[in-house]
Amino acid sequence: MAEFTLPKNSKITTGKHHAAKSGAGQKLRRFKIYRYDPDSEATPRTETYEVDLASCGPMILDALIKIKNEIDPTLTFRRSCREGICGSCAMNIDGTNTLACTKSIADVSGEVRIYPLPHMAVVKDLVPDMTTFYAQYASIKPWIRTQSSPPPDKERLQSPADRKLIDGLYECILCACCSTSCPSYWWNGDRYLGPAILLQAYRWIVDSRDEDTGARLDDLEDPFRLYRCHTIMNCTKTCPKGLNPAKAIAEIKKAMLARRAV
Repeated sequence: MAEFTLPKNSKITTGKHHAAKSGAGQKLRRFKIYRYDPDSEATPRTETYEVDLASCGPMILDALIKIKNEIDPTLTFRRSCREGICGSCAMNIDGTNTLACTKSIADVSGEVRIYPLPHMAVVKDLVPDMTTFYAQYASIKPWIRTQSSPPPDKERLQSPADRKLIDGLYECILCACCSTSCPSYWWNGDRYLGPAILLQAYRWIVDSRDEDTGARLDDLEDPFRLYRCHTIMNCTKTCPKGLNPAKAIAEIKKAMLARRAV
């Protein structure tokens, strides 16, 4: 009989339970949080924390900050704007990729389970390694690329109709919630660009001020970079900004077909 073994540190164990202090109020909520420190020999674990919501803000990020400040200062996570703009606090909460700063504690029933974004290497605790993701973003050259000289006395202008074409695209905050919810990206993350990066690519393809559409499409004409999308739609379902990466990917494919027909 064949025997299979999992890689080192791939089994999640049960860690400490941090009970509320005596005298805590009646509004206690339990948070089950993934913990992992690569500098130690310990396997990944989940630790539970009892938080008194009577002295806590309404969002998941408020609870994480309270835990770090008052219960366990070793807890590690990213955060910055607290307004759903920077994308720093993206994580998996109650089984869904989202932003901790915009996810209300009241929206989660029972124990609040918090893990890092799935299928990414973990730097520590809730902090994923975004190196590959950002390298993929850089690969699409996300800036206006032009052949003509800029106007000497004004910016490159757009009509209101042309400007409207980038609505639903420019709002992407590169939180990676969509890409890390995509099974195709889990399987081929080293070659498939993923929903977030392809949405960003389409944002420049459709921008009327850009003059390098042909080269942008050439860069995506690859069996893996674009065509690993199988329209699973997890990306659109999970996007915390309400965007539709699947539609952007479909529009790129349509542009590819239109170009071949010419």
